[in-house]
Amino acid sequence: MADTFTIDPAHTAVLSMDCQAGIVSIYTREGKDAFLVRVASVLNHARAAGMTIIHIQVGFRPGTPEISSRNALFGAIKSSEQHHRLFREPLGAIPDTIAPQGDEIVITKHRISAFAGTDLAMILRANDIDTLVLYGIATSGVVLSTLIEAADADYRLAVIGDCCADLDSALHDCLIQRFFPTRGSVFSSEGFIVASSRTDNKS
Repeated sequence: MADTFTIDPAHTAVLSMDCQAGIVSIYTREGKDAFLVRVASVLNHARAAGMTIIHIQVGFRPGTPEISSRNALFGAIKSSEQHHRLFREPLGAIPDTIAPQGDEIVITKHRISAFAGTDLAMILRANDIDTLVLYGIATSGVVLSTLIEAADADYRLAVIGDCCADLDSALHDCLIQRFFPTRGSVFSSEGFIVASSRTDNKS
């Protein structure tokens, strides 16, 4: 699908999801610098092309009142001061090289999906967005959950595979190579820049 995927910048939003300093360090390890370079290249291209950029981050109020102890994943965060620090500055901040610029939108979420409990859907609707370009950490977390919800809402979807990361490399590869292509197009960062540049030239 990647070969036929077209992008109208005026109706496209790039969702940069959960790329916060602590999360990036844990999930990319020795490849952190290269990961940030790829993400920065996608963001800078999208800015130049006039796409809407939305930064999604995880965050909680003091005492994490947003988290239920019944939640198998987030319940561990609620009971751990070490996990709390992961979502507070400096670890909870988006690294400078990929940080929001100007009036770019920042949405703070309290669950896995970028849609759950946020105003993302309203913002997309208000800006007449019909195409979403997704990447982030983790592949099996925010990227998967957001993609499934967006697909059910009839958005046109693309995923930047090498701007996603997961601690389970086999699961990451399965999602990127087998599952995500059933819901949209999958690009490398370079492939996305080339494909969207070609679209720009036609418009």
